[in-house]
Amino acid sequence: MDKRVKYFIKHNENIISTSQFVELGFTKPTLAKYVRSGELERITHGIYAIPNTVIDDMFILSLRCKHAIFSHESALFLCNLSERTPFKLTVTIPSNKMLPLSMRNTCDCFYITPDLFNIGVIERKTTFGNIVRCYNAERTICDILRSRSRIDEETVVAALKNYARSKEKDVFRLYEYSKKFKVSTQVRDYMGVLL
Repeated sequence: MDKRVKYFIKHNENIISTSQFVELGFTKPTLAKYVRSGELERITHGIYAIPNTVIDDMFILSLRCKHAIFSHESALFLCNLSERTPFKLTVTIPSNKMLPLSMRNTCDCFYITPDLFNIGVIERKTTFGNIVRCYNAERTICDILRSRSRIDEETVVAALKNYARSKEKDVFRLYEYSKKFKVSTQVRDYMGVLL
């Protein structure tokens, strides 16, 4: 394998995407040759890794869909508001974008208007130490209250209790977000009891 490819992969958690490979100046047939020879293995559509690499599903999903932001149960986990690892990853994307067809079975997807999409975006480390984008705790609380019909009641209550106990909570920000996302009544009701 070429030194530049090895160097890039080594400094990218042993993973490379097809587009990154091409940006390094190599062709797709060369990538296919590395796969056939066993130097790389295909993880999923457009993502390759050194054989026997432990795969971080959150990181892979973030590489495959740059405009997706981890939200709802996934963001609860990343923001330490839930102890449970999400059974299925959850992302939010702007309503003017589409989730790639090849990813529709790998995650749950919520759509939101572009003007609300970037509110509360932060970066967090996955359990594997990779950096991914997710929503902050306050935005996530608003999201789970907006989507209560799609989220387990036990998850919602546990997240709200964990948020109320958190030393990092920003109640002012939560109330500001709750107005934008039209859940201020629910936030006021829950926080009035929990705080």
